[in-house]
Amino acid sequence: MVVRQPVKKKMHGRGSPAWIVTFADLATLLLTFFILLLSFAEMDIEKYRAMANSMAVAFGSNQVLGEEIGGSPLTLIESDTVSLPEPMETDTDEPEFIDERAGADAPTKIPAGVIELASRMIEELEAEVASGALNVNYDESQVVIRFSEEATFRSGDAAIKPEMIPIIERVVDVLSSCTGDVLVAGYTDDRPISSGRYRSNWDLSAARAVSVVHELVMNRQVPAERVVAAGRAETNPLAPNDSEENRAKNRRVEIAIRDPECDERLDTNALPVEIMP
Repeated sequence: MVVRQPVKKKMHGRGSPAWIVTFADLATLLLTFFILLLSFAEMDIEKYRAMANSMAVAFGSNQVLGEEIGGSPLTLIESDTVSLPEPMETDTDEPEFIDERAGADAPTKIPAGVIELASRMIEELEAEVASGALNVNYDESQVVIRFSEEATFRSGDAAIKPEMIPIIERVVDVLSSCTGDVLVAGYTDDRPISSGRYRSNWDLSAARAVSVVHELVMNRQVPAERVVAAGRAETNPLAPNDSEENRAKNRRVEIAIRDPECDERLDTNALPVEIMP
C-alpha cells in the first residue's frame, strides 16, 4: 500500500521585488553624477541669494536664504532672524529718483552760483533767447552765452552789428554783479576764408572774440583782468560741417563765465505787504 505524502505549497517571501535593486543602483549613480556636476559648477552666491529671497517673498514663505551660506547654497534660516528694511518716513512729498545702474556715479550737483547767473541771464535776455539770436547754457562749472554769427557779425567781418551793442551791454550789467573768469571764444566753420584782411579762420575768429571783449570791458564794469579772448577757428564744432545749416551753427562767439558767484538780489516779492484798513 502506497501512502502519499501531502504536497507542501511553496511559500513566497514578502520582500522587495528583484528589479528594485537595479533601480536603486541606477538612482544612486544618477545622484552621484549630479553631485559631481554641481561640484564642478561655479555659482554666483549673491545672485542665487537674491533670487531665492525674491521667490520666498513672492510665495509668502516664512524662510529666506541666510546671509551666511555655511558651506551649502541651500542653507535656510528662520525669517525671525532676518529683518526686512522698514519704509523710511519723510517730511517731503517730492519723489526721490534713484539710479539703479551698477557702478553709476552720484548725480552731478550744479553750484548755486552757476544756477543764479544762468537764471539772471535768461531773465535779462529772454527776448533774444526766444528769437534765436543767442542762447544760454550751463553745466557744473560754468555758464555759456552763445551768440550766433548771423545776429552778431556780417559774413567775413569782425565788427559787431550796431543792434547787438545794447544786448552785450545788458550782459555786462549782469556780469558786473557776479564774479568769475570770463573766456570769450570765436568759432568759424571749416571752409577756408577768402579775404585780404584775415589770413585764415584763426585770424577771423580771434578778431571777433576781441571785438566782444572790447565791448565787455569798455565801460570798466567788468575788470579787464577777468577777461580772456581766444580764436578757435573751426575746432569744437557744434554740428558736422556737412550742410549750410550746420555751418551756420558752428559760426559763433561764446562768452563762458567760469565758477561764478553772484551778489544777492533784493526780492521785492518777498517783502511784507501792509494791508490798509
